[in-house]
Amino acid sequence: MSIIQNIRDKAAWLVFGVIALSLLGFLLMDAFVGNRGRGLFGGNTSTVGSVNGKKVDYVDYQKRIQQVEDQYQQNGYPMNEMMRQTVQEQVWTQFVEENVMNEEYEKLGLTVTPKELDDILFGANPPQDLRQQFTNEQGVYDVNAAKSAIANLRKQKDNPMAENFSNVYLPALMEGRLREKYASLLGNTYYIPKWMAEKTNADYIQMASINYVAVPYSTVSDSLAEVKVSDSDIDTYVKEHQEEFKQESSRSINYVAFSAAPTAADSNNIEQQLENVRAEFAGAPDPAAFLVRNNSEVPYFDGYVVKSKLQVPNADTIRVLADGQVFGPYLDGGNYVLAKMIGKRNLPDSVKVRHILISTQGGQGVAALSDSAAKAKADSIAGAIRGGANFAVLAAMFSSDPGSKDKGGEYDFSSQQFGNLAREFAEASFYGTTGDKKVIKTDFGYHYLEVMNQKNFEPAYKVAYLSRAISPSVETENTASGAANQFAGESRNAKAFEENVGKQKLTKLIAQDIKANDIMLPGLGSSRQLVRWMNDASVGDVSEPINVEDKYIVATLTEINKEGVMSAAKARPQVEFVIRNKKKAAVIKSKLGSPASLEAVATATSQQVRTADSVRFNSPFIPNLGQEPKVIGAAFRKENQAKISAPISGNGAVFVLKTNNVSAVSDGGMNAEQQRTMQMQQMRQMSGFRAVEALRKAAEVKDQRSKLM
Repeated sequence: MSIIQNIRDKAAWLVFGVIALSLLGFLLMDAFVGNRGRGLFGGNTSTVGSVNGKKVDYVDYQKRIQQVEDQYQQNGYPMNEMMRQTVQEQVWTQFVEENVMNEEYEKLGLTVTPKELDDILFGANPPQDLRQQFTNEQGVYDVNAAKSAIANLRKQKDNPMAENFSNVYLPALMEGRLREKYASLLGNTYYIPKWMAEKTNADYIQMASINYVAVPYSTVSDSLAEVKVSDSDIDTYVKEHQEEFKQESSRSINYVAFSAAPTAADSNNIEQQLENVRAEFAGAPDPAAFLVRNNSEVPYFDGYVVKSKLQVPNADTIRVLADGQVFGPYLDGGNYVLAKMIGKRNLPDSVKVRHILISTQGGQGVAALSDSAAKAKADSIAGAIRGGANFAVLAAMFSSDPGSKDKGGEYDFSSQQFGNLAREFAEASFYGTTGDKKVIKTDFGYHYLEVMNQKNFEPAYKVAYLSRAISPSVETENTASGAANQFAGESRNAKAFEENVGKQKLTKLIAQDIKANDIMLPGLGSSRQLVRWMNDASVGDVSEPINVEDKYIVATLTEINKEGVMSAAKARPQVEFVIRNKKKAAVIKSKLGSPASLEAVATATSQQVRTADSVRFNSPFIPNLGQEPKVIGAAFRKENQAKISAPISGNGAVFVLKTNNVSAVSDGGMNAEQQRTMQMQQMRQMSGFRAVEALRKAAEVKDQRSKLM
């Protein structure tokens, strides 16, 4: 026993040492490797970038994105992946602009005081959304109603709408006012002298008549050695026009797609599944439970839909079903559907009601009442109103509903809002009759409710829809996945990828100029996983199969474009024809030499002498010639009235011209002073936008969002 104990005592230190080393190994592995740069030495994950050295916090960025997405959804916009990418770019641009503009505001001492904010909200020109919400029946903005509603909203600390109002809406109004001040300061620096306005007007009414010869660039063959465009020619051109050829960092891929979309057999299988439960659906006493049990894509709506709003496939057939009768399966988009008629009745398309809520839930600064106390208070209010008390006054004094208490308790609802209301409230409003006055109970408490008006009665239908998406079977998924895996396994480099595409007669697709933060790829949809692979890959790498919606994608990275000026290969499609035309112009000019007349030019080039008699100084176009600004400028040069011009390299040809005369046309009653004022206004209106653009371009922006997305 003593020997065994001795071994245990000595071995314990070894065990502790092994455990300690293992833990250290895990820690170091996480620190050095991390999760896409989130390790100890993988960089600071609390930021998504910086603007002029000021960090943009990850949490703030994500919070702003969520707030903007919530706003879009509240306004009825679908929040799909394309919208999410739009929102992310919108929010990032806001952070960049806010940072560069805040520096300017600070330098200039620009602020928005609390008094100014009150003026924005409640002054003569309130925000349009507030004006619409708080305009009374006389068409006047009700300042007191707006103040009351906003004050009440600010008290609700736990209300998401209150948080959005304080953290998004008000800062946006203040930022807008600061932009106005900044733009005003810049705008007031613009000035146009009177003489300049008069000179501009005088120039704009000039019209010239010219004779000319045009030698099209197409008369010189593209195969001519002198007009070949080399990479060095493109590099030289790009360097001379760098601003036009700046690019963001991006990557491009070639890829093949293996479809995992549902087959005809998959579709038939879903149709048969619904056919098999049709009789059971018809006899089900509880349609809501049946839909849940059978995994319906469409939840049960326990309400009626008026005839004009029942806009579904086969609506005419569904409307004539008897109660309990089932129609289908039929196709509705990508789903097969069974429709069961639950009931029919007449229903108003819209109602106007007013109510006073006595809450049993309590709220901000309001204690919850017991059920009996709330019921007694509601009954007391009902008695007071029957005795002649003013409904609006009692609503303002006692109602727990902040959305209506200052509006006499009134609401207008359409039948489409039925499902958004408390069931008892909705049924009393829509199923009752005009003039009904009663106390009803909901989950919120007790309501004294009056039905003031009901309009546009129509037949209405309560229908249960059992809906199944046409989805791919396991066999379909496995077939597509297997084909993609086999292709990827045989194509471990770009050369093998290209060879196997040809051998298997697959369709090779291209996705170009994909940015590091992109979510969507053209033609593919939501593809963030594929973009993440691209961000880490090298040219020639081939991906493992990546599931993108109903496809498996195998891609090879073909190009990495670094931020800066385009390469010759990238710029060639944009500039090759421009450089070639310049070289063709040199060939044509060399052939022309120094001609003495237009007739000599026409003879030397096998062209004709033509006339343009309506060349306007203020137009960039010449009738029958198109956009040729150099020709327009030459038409108004005095020396070209005495002799023919030197050859002019235009957009589509080399021109030689002679001006016959220059005349003035009617100015249409233009007033130089009015023109001057209008031009200054236009320049001032653009000044703010141009300044922000210039500051944003000049800012040192580091975008590191792709490491955390």
